[in-house]
Amino acid sequence: MPRTLTEAAHDVVAEVQRNPVRALDGFFFFLAAVAAAWLAFLLLHQFITDGWRHLWTFIPFWLLITYFLLPRVHRLLTRLYVPDYFIGRSRTREGLLGDPINVGLRGTEEQIHQAMINAGWHRADELNLRSGLGIVTATLLRRSYPDAPVSPLYLFGRRMAFTYQQEVEGNPKKRHHVRFWPCPPGWRLPGGRKVDWLAAGTYDTAVGLNWFTLQVTHRIDAEVDAERDHILATLTAPEAGNAGVGVRWLRNFSSGYHHRNGGGDRIRTDGDLPIVDLRDSADPSPQMRARIAAEQKEAMSPRAVPLTVAFVLATIAARVAVGVWSLVQAMRTGEAEVIYQDVLAPLLPWDWTARNVLWLVGAFLLAYLVLGVLVALRHNWARIVVLVMSAASVIGWAALWLTGAPEQALALNLFGNAVEILVLITLSGSTARVYTLGSRRRQGEPALT
Repeated sequence: MPRTLTEAAHDVVAEVQRNPVRALDGFFFFLAAVAAAWLAFLLLHQFITDGWRHLWTFIPFWLLITYFLLPRVHRLLTRLYVPDYFIGRSRTREGLLGDPINVGLRGTEEQIHQAMINAGWHRADELNLRSGLGIVTATLLRRSYPDAPVSPLYLFGRRMAFTYQQEVEGNPKKRHHVRFWPCPPGWRLPGGRKVDWLAAGTYDTAVGLNWFTLQVTHRIDAEVDAERDHILATLTAPEAGNAGVGVRWLRNFSSGYHHRNGGGDRIRTDGDLPIVDLRDSADPSPQMRARIAAEQKEAMSPRAVPLTVAFVLATIAARVAVGVWSLVQAMRTGEAEVIYQDVLAPLLPWDWTARNVLWLVGAFLLAYLVLGVLVALRHNWARIVVLVMSAASVIGWAALWLTGAPEQALALNLFGNAVEILVLITLSGSTARVYTLGSRRRQGEPALT
């Protein structure tokens, strides 16, 4: 029975009351997407109208479109057309269908760790600033990085719990890897078969561009069944010593199909799903338990700063630096007085001077910097205040543009407002929210915000 508008409104109010922080982030999420589209238009308009002199605008235009605008558009649209139930596929952060689920498991997390380690797999590091720089360096210099991180994928609305991989010939561009998700309590596969874990295994062949977002990413081999069979072969090999491990097949669990994953790579599968049963495997020895605990601690790195948070802290620092430079330039050239008289004076209700406005801008930049430090220290209230300040600044600058402010007034703060749009985009995401709220297990965070 369709709901009335009043019932729908009550549901929205109830959700806001249940999680006001996430609801507020949703507002900033939408505002950031609109602001990013508007900034992309301004950059493209400037290039078209001013010609090759502004060819440099292509670089920020590409970065803005590929890493910020397109992912936001995908995330908003996939809420409408991608099913929110199990269909044998993982999902990307943007909500696109990701790699196929091609392995099921029975057993505990500890038993999975023991079996994978025995089979010669390495637990992948969590993706953060340290590991992100590590894999970039290893790829460029062709150095081995057996614990290199992988991009996050989601299942049951949750990030993968952990990932294992095998590097090929010491080349971080090529690797076997498999992500693992715990199944919800009491959940069963379509058809009624019970499993405790599900996994998605694929083989990275090279580094390339994501076809849907144009971001730099790993490309995978289309034959995902070959990777599935490789995982089973390593787990059941006699030299692995995984005694008691059994494998049962669900033939034709899904229809065999050809499709693309969230990166645009071709995938082909026959639809068969193996169930790896680890329940009869031997209990881990004290040495193995110590190794599992050590690898867990190393991979999670609870003090590590996520890539998105590190990026936003760098952009805040850049915003303050550029803002200070703009203030100095405005004072040195006398543009501050001209801008104040021609643009700001008619809009301000107080009898201020240009120097008063400059002091206000300086206080804004100082507060911005201090709040950025507090965000780094995991204060969620500081994150919210930064979002409010950035939104106010972007809206104010847009109002100046719409009211026909002089070109020099707009150009003076173009970069600063571009940075603030990036701050809006990044700080309104789930990673920043979880980081500032102090959670250390990000896989519990819903996939879409």
